[in-house]
Amino acid sequence: EVQLVESGGGLVQAGGSLRLSCAASGFTFDDYAIGWFRQAPGKEREGVSCISRSDITTQYADSVKGRFTISRDNAKNTAYLQMNSLEPEDTAIYYCAVEWERYSTLCTLKVEGNYVSWGQGTQVTVSS
Repeated sequence: EVQLVESGGGLVQAGGSLRLSCAASGFTFDDYAIGWFRQAPGKEREGVSCISRSDITTQYADSVKGRFTISRDNAKNTAYLQMNSLEPEDTAIYYCAVEWERYSTLCTLKVEGNYVSWGQGTQVTVSS
């Protein structure tokens, strides 16, 4: 059974940092791209960042470029999202998900339907 468990969320002041973790199990983690998405109250879920297998490709939403960094540790079956210079607009529930295509060297944030398994989410709240 595929499982993704996010952690690391919390309350932080604007300008602060958080590192989210996504612990995966039930599949060969190394072979799949992982994406981070977020959903703010009253808004649609949006793609934040993704990373392909072997770190070949990374993508970022324009709103987080230069502030967020995605990474993965295949030995630990874990993906990370380092979030710096946080803004109140970053307040949302953050989800990680695994993309469907095995062995792909790409990842995309534009087709949410490509992501077939999701975690339960972790709340990030940034105060002004």
